[in-house]
Amino acid sequence: MSANSNCQPSVIVASGNNSSQPPRNRETSNTDNTDLFEDDDFDFSSGDDRSDGDHGRGLLAAKQLQLHRQLSIATNIRAGTALPQIDDTEQAEAAKEKPISWRSLPRKDQLFVITLARLSEPLTQTSLGSYLFYQLQSFDKTLPDATISYQAGILQAAFPFAQFLTAMFWGRVADSEYGGRKRVVYIGVLGTMCSIIGFGFSQSFPMAVAFRCLGGVLNGNVGVMRTMISEIIKEKKYQSRAFLILPMTFNIGVIIGPILGGVLADPVGSYPSWFGPGSLIGGKSGVYWMKRWPYALPNIVSACFLLFSALAVIFFLEETNELCKDKPDPGLCIGRMIRRYVFRQHIATESGYSAVPTDDFGASNSLELQQTPTSAHPATPASSDKTNKVLRQKLPFRRIWTRNLILTLLAHGLMAMHVGGFNSLWFIYLSTPRFDPANPHPPGYKPHGFIHFTGGLALPPARIGVALAILGGIGITLQLFLYPKLSHRLGTAKSYRIFLALFPVTYALAPFLSRVLSRSKPPAGVSGPFVWMAMIGVLFIQVLARTFTLPCTTILVNNVSPHPSVLGTVHGIGQSVSSLTRTIGPIMFSWVFGRGLNVGIVGLGWWLMAAVATVGCIAAQWVREGDGHEILLEGEVRGKDGEVRRVD
Repeated sequence: MSANSNCQPSVIVASGNNSSQPPRNRETSNTDNTDLFEDDDFDFSSGDDRSDGDHGRGLLAAKQLQLHRQLSIATNIRAGTALPQIDDTEQAEAAKEKPISWRSLPRKDQLFVITLARLSEPLTQTSLGSYLFYQLQSFDKTLPDATISYQAGILQAAFPFAQFLTAMFWGRVADSEYGGRKRVVYIGVLGTMCSIIGFGFSQSFPMAVAFRCLGGVLNGNVGVMRTMISEIIKEKKYQSRAFLILPMTFNIGVIIGPILGGVLADPVGSYPSWFGPGSLIGGKSGVYWMKRWPYALPNIVSACFLLFSALAVIFFLEETNELCKDKPDPGLCIGRMIRRYVFRQHIATESGYSAVPTDDFGASNSLELQQTPTSAHPATPASSDKTNKVLRQKLPFRRIWTRNLILTLLAHGLMAMHVGGFNSLWFIYLSTPRFDPANPHPPGYKPHGFIHFTGGLALPPARIGVALAILGGIGITLQLFLYPKLSHRLGTAKSYRIFLALFPVTYALAPFLSRVLSRSKPPAGVSGPFVWMAMIGVLFIQVLARTFTLPCTTILVNNVSPHPSVLGTVHGIGQSVSSLTRTIGPIMFSWVFGRGLNVGIVGLGWWLMAAVATVGCIAAQWVREGDGHEILLEGEVRGKDGEVRRVD
């Protein structure tokens, strides 16, 4: 086999164990100087097959046909029209041989940029969790604790509610020819940045809610990022690792955000010798803007990080939407100049590779290799037009709603409801004043029985930051060392069902932290080793459940897509469903929690959450993992190996 010097590099596929080998033709793509494949050219045996006569050409064609059948490639498949499907049997066998390592993941540079962008939501959400209760008190110091708890739930729900209204829209934009994944991501990051700056300088409850809604309206990133990961990581054997990146990033945000918020909140009150009156920085009367907006500083710091993330997306993230990735990208061109001249990296002008047929037989029956790398530079017009023609055949929206999709979204929504409710109720519970027998609330109340007790833990912002950071620390540890091996052994659907059962246990036990022996007396916040050991125990169960179920539900939603052409839309629908339930959950659970404080049962909201989690466990029993291509459109056929192909 030979390649024309003016054509794209050749892709060479191994034929098996050849007894003799012709000269190796190992041409690579322009991305680097290493071989893309270690396989040899096909050997069509003796010199008789290489003669110039018709007989020789006939034997050559016969050998090619025999090899073609061995590779199970249908002869009516047009070059450049194969769909990015993976043989499940082959992938299952490969997965059984050896677990996938982090180092083996392809396109780690793109996954890193997505990780930076994903940090935006957990960083801001968990940062404000450290001081939200106290910021709401600063708006109106006359409000009772039950009202503050309800307002905190509304504020937490405002962001996902706005996401629910627009997530499907952003999913459609990400799938469209005039939008694209990358554009949706950096709009979402910049929108979140503007939102948290406004929230930090808010001076009333309605103003804070408005800025939270602004951030949610502009942010449809989670579903789009899941779509991008599935398009970058096409092989199922890598998915358990790749889809773990988003929940792992969430845990990184859970570690950084609360500490950031707890340390930087109310700097004048927390560090009077630095920022207060008579201090070196504050001068005679203290830092004015810190006194007027005591909770702006952590939001400003978070906004700086979001700006950095947005610039990383604009300059370094490559488009993965087949309809948009061949369009010129000025931001990516600037990023390549930065990498070339600032970081002294060798950047090729083209990425990827394609097969170059050497005869008529190969031209009509060539195997298309789906390339993981994407490029901002246009490919050849012929291949671009062919790809666009294939992918413009899109599944109608009304046909998306398969039975498996609906059942998966139901279980996904229920889980998002109680997980979002926990993230909201946990910091409210940590901030709620303890029950004080000297000044009881409700008036005249005395704890009695097994469930009739009340009061929170009354932790200050800095210690709340530590308590929330424990959540992320446990999660990172489990995700790095336990999840990959155990999920590889159990499988996605089974892991999902087993670990969902741990959520009701966590929620049932959480309110009993109020009854653990504390070294300090109320109304001071709880302290002592017993309290912290009990807190870590409850968090360990919750994080263990979350570590396994969050990446599993992402994989399930991804693979339940009935057709690759609507993958972004399905993820948008999934984010809309989770946003809706994450809106209902915090409001409902925080309202019930407040009612529980008024009647002397602090566990009322927690136990309702446990009931919802139990229903979610039951619903998950009907969830089945799909193959990402349940419905076939005109011109598509499914082979015996399960692979979907296009026919003439």
